[in-house]
Amino acid sequence: MKTSFDAHGEVLLVTGGAQGIGAALARAYAEAGGTAVVLDVADAPELAQHPRIECHRVDISDRDAVFETVSRAVNRHGRIDALVAGAAIQPRSNVADMDPDEWRRVLAVNLDGVVWSCQAVLPHMRSARSGAIVVFASGLALHGRAQASAYAASKGALVAYAKSLASEVAEDRIRVNTIFPGVIDTAQFRDANPAGGEREHWQKTTGIGTSEDVVGPLLYLLSDAATMTGSTLTRDRAFSKE
Repeated sequence: MKTSFDAHGEVLLVTGGAQGIGAALARAYAEAGGTAVVLDVADAPELAQHPRIECHRVDISDRDAVFETVSRAVNRHGRIDALVAGAAIQPRSNVADMDPDEWRRVLAVNLDGVVWSCQAVLPHMRSARSGAIVVFASGLALHGRAQASAYAASKGALVAYAKSLASEVAEDRIRVNTIFPGVIDTAQFRDANPAGGEREHWQKTTGIGTSEDVVGPLLYLLSDAATMTGSTLTRDRAFSKE
């Protein structure tokens, strides 16, 4: 992806970056001259071949593992300039018979993982008195969807969390925003939305975007041009219900 975004000398931490939107962002950031540090439970051998992308196999619900990985990244690169918190899971289940362990796992990854990631990078950003954090939310935070209550609840909580965090760190010149990426064709989306039904409707109406479609909005939020904080950028192609 061609971009005028300049990341030379800067370091981005991406959670959930082994595939999909996170991987597309890591590649674009590296092509813009920065270093992308990817955290994911899955391996990403193709990404790891890039000289400015390093991949770590980490479960972001494990606070100690997140802190250790961020510490190693800072020791190696000397800084963390940005965080994009995109790791999430989206199992399908009905509220009435949802397994308690499934509910807890969704919140542990989607919500706790963001909290731990933010906690890990904030001391370094505060020391530099600069930083940008982008949290992946979802239109489901506002609209919900059948068989997605845990995912929607976690995303709704993240919107409130990001706004609160933005207020706490504004004096440190750290910006915190959320993004609603819209309907994007990722492996997670396909797993959570079998062919037919809403998936077919989206394809016929607004279309289903690609991971690369979200890179531009993300790079904007990471850039100095994005002067806002505590805001939500919605990329939904005039379709407000993901």
